[in-house]
Amino acid sequence: QVKLVESGGGLVQPGGSLRLACVTSGSDFSRNVMKWYRQAPGKERELVAAISNNNITNYLDSVKGRFTISRDNAEKTIYLQMNNLNAEDTAVYYCVAVTFYGSYWGQGTQVTVSP
Repeated sequence: QVKLVESGGGLVQPGGSLRLACVTSGSDFSRNVMKWYRQAPGKERELVAAISNNNITNYLDSVKGRFTISRDNAEKTIYLQMNNLNAEDTAVYYCVAVTFYGSYWGQGTQVTVSP
């Protein structure tokens, strides 16, 4: 069974930083494409960042230059470093593992950016 557990969310002031982590188990992590999605209240879920199994990354335009996705295959963990946060980044952030057998989602972690 594939399991993903996110952590690192919280309340931060505008301009601040957070680092999200997603620990996985139950899959061949090094082969997976890994993604971060987010969903803000009243809005559709959107893809924030993705990293391939050979470390190719891509980002939502609005987070380019501020967010960095990375992976540690030995620890079966991905990270999302978020800098210069603003109110529009407030959302529940979800980790997703895209495996040969399908996609699996974590439970999400809340990020709130507020003065």
